[in-house]
Amino acid sequence: MTVTRFAPSPTGYLHIGNLRTALFNYLIARKSGGQFILRLDDTDRERSRQEYVDGILTDLEWLGLTWDRIERQSDRMDRYQDEAAKLRAAGRFYEVFETPTELDLKRKKQLNMGKPPVYDRAALALDDAARDRLRAEGRSGYWRFLLDLERIEWTDGILGPISIDAASVSDPVLIRADGQVLYTFASSVDDMDMGVTHIVRGADHVTNTATQIQIIRAMGGTPPAFAHHSLLTGPQGEALSKRLGTLSLRDLRAQGVERMALLSLMARLGSSQPVELRANLDEIAEGFDLSQFGAAPTKFDAEDLWPLTRQHVQALPLSAVQDHLAGLGVPERIAPDFWAVARENVTRLSDVDAWWTLCRDGAPPLVAAEDAAFIAEALTLLPPQPWGPTSWADWTGAVKAATGRKGKALFMPLRKALTGMDHGPDMGALMPLLQKVPSPR
Repeated sequence: MTVTRFAPSPTGYLHIGNLRTALFNYLIARKSGGQFILRLDDTDRERSRQEYVDGILTDLEWLGLTWDRIERQSDRMDRYQDEAAKLRAAGRFYEVFETPTELDLKRKKQLNMGKPPVYDRAALALDDAARDRLRAEGRSGYWRFLLDLERIEWTDGILGPISIDAASVSDPVLIRADGQVLYTFASSVDDMDMGVTHIVRGADHVTNTATQIQIIRAMGGTPPAFAHHSLLTGPQGEALSKRLGTLSLRDLRAQGVERMALLSLMARLGSSQPVELRANLDEIAEGFDLSQFGAAPTKFDAEDLWPLTRQHVQALPLSAVQDHLAGLGVPERIAPDFWAVARENVTRLSDVDAWWTLCRDGAPPLVAAEDAAFIAEALTLLPPQPWGPTSWADWTGAVKAATGRKGKALFMPLRKALTGMDHGPDMGALMPLLQKVPSPR
């Protein structure tokens, strides 16, 4: 069975980059009838917060990315310690004591000598007495994984064949001096224990993947199949990382972006397939194919979400918006006519609110100085309310006969006098919904 996972850290709110990873793993599981695990990587006790956990759950529920089970790394600390002990006994974990400053100096020296800036494994030469002396000096030991210095190879689901020389990579730090288990180790233990078969994540994790393949094998497990999607950039190719805080899913939702617009875009962005609005996740999953995605950085422009949102909202049936309209106070008897008029003139569902305010309360007439006398005369010719489907044609016909105006010079000033706007729905359909009559001025 295919098992995938989405493993966010609850140290912030989900953003558009997180969504790409979550969606790809969800679609792989759902398309194959497999299992999708939500795993909260919350070993960072200082930065992990419950409000971010709640935010992650809310975002995924809004998107419809339902999980089959939820796991928390903070509940599995004993399991990580068990595996760490086994790796120490096998000689694959070793304790190191260098400070960040010392490591930085080593890296600079290696670069100056034209060598790759990898950890030199000096700590392997320490005996028990040397380690005791370092602790007596106030140093705290942390733990690295001893890589086998061989080529690490796999066939990536997006990037194709990958080969990384382990000698070009530092032995990864897996447990900090304060005991915090780091992502690379905890994730490896979890993926092995939870039977994860496929992992899709960003291309910035390729080196992590190489080391995790060795870690999983050292623990006696079988590494999952990996795929690394391209990283997102801004619309001009600029780095998106600094803007991700403004592209959180909660903010996009608050702005009125529709979930199917967001999902439809992110499921095709960066692939050879066209972006098309889909009605549901099943439709998206049906056409999803990792092999259609490329390795090049992918441009993301939040403005692309609005045409899709508009298309989605304008296609909604009355039944889908009835609760929203009722909340605005739209009478049930006119809701069908109101939605038929308003839907063609909105992008966000919340845009409907302004149209109902206009229908209920009216708007100050927008009258140009040169049209003042014309509008005053036209308002005296308004048919009595309630207005019906022919009221606009009856009124404009009467005004045309009385004033001789026609075409745009006739219709536009009258529209602005009734609605306070120079654009909007067909006046023949809108006029019967207007409940306030503008006063002559």
